[in-house]
Amino acid sequence: LRGVRSRRPLSTTPRGHREYTRMMLGFFNRRRFISASVLGSAAGLTFEHGPLVAQLKAGAPAPRAAAAAPPTAKIGKLTISRLICGGNLFSGFAHSGDLLYVSSLLKHYFAPDKILDTLQLCEESGINTCILRTDEQIAGILKRYRKERGGKLQWIAQTYPKADNLKDNIKLAIDNGAVGAYAMGGVADTFFKEGRIDLVGEVVAFIRQNGLIAGVGSHSLETPKASEQRGFNPDFYFKTINAVGYESQSPAEVAALMKTIEKPWIAFKVLGAGRMKPRDGFELAFKSGADFINVGMYDFQVGEDVALAREVIAKVKKENV
Repeated sequence: LRGVRSRRPLSTTPRGHREYTRMMLGFFNRRRFISASVLGSAAGLTFEHGPLVAQLKAGAPAPRAAAAAPPTAKIGKLTISRLICGGNLFSGFAHSGDLLYVSSLLKHYFAPDKILDTLQLCEESGINTCILRTDEQIAGILKRYRKERGGKLQWIAQTYPKADNLKDNIKLAIDNGAVGAYAMGGVADTFFKEGRIDLVGEVVAFIRQNGLIAGVGSHSLETPKASEQRGFNPDFYFKTINAVGYESQSPAEVAALMKTIEKPWIAFKVLGAGRMKPRDGFELAFKSGADFINVGMYDFQVGEDVALAREVIAKVKKENV
């Protein structure tokens, strides 16, 4: 972890990774931390991990809601905050390369009640939409959030249609209150690579038939290109952009294509899975034409990210006048 060094070297064996995970979680459970020099980026560490370790120290103040809400914009009939709460962290997807312990760490940190707290803090800070994966765990969390916290966050569902079963996972999202949906970027890109891009069109059509806003997700530029050429007419695109080449093309290429598309664009992986500082990632996305950014946040980062999004959006708007 950034800013934390083990008393013993990290083993490269599966057993060593498991032992290291237990050791780190033991430190967190006992609130014991070791101050040391920051490990280099060659180890695969990212900007994500330092703040998490710092927050877990004894005496960390409880996170508070942002003072003012982020601006909003429209996708179809919906009004959506231009900063959207992402869900990879909630589900333990750390995108941390060879650091196998980080996903386990996230799952321990984001226990169900912590996810509820984070969603509530987002809503209290003016974020009105979340993008979360579609599975039974998330459906259950959202059901609890609405019942126990009176939550009204809009859920845009990241779905996982299969070539031989396009509808079932999407139905799970529909049945659990999603207001929008799209096929996960890797799924849509695979359909394109396999010469079955028309399946993406079928997904869009099915989502819209059920009254939800429908999107097309992708890491590749070829998927939105093909969607436009085939006339799938989604309500929005969900496309990566960052300056470190993390599951995305160069920012100039992405911006050039998205400028030719009139549909709203939700940008994601804008921090390159923690490899970019928030200000740099936010500015790059909005300056490149993104209408919204989807960002995974720890609870203690929500207020800071909301304030930063407001500042960056105002700056970009002023520069474009």
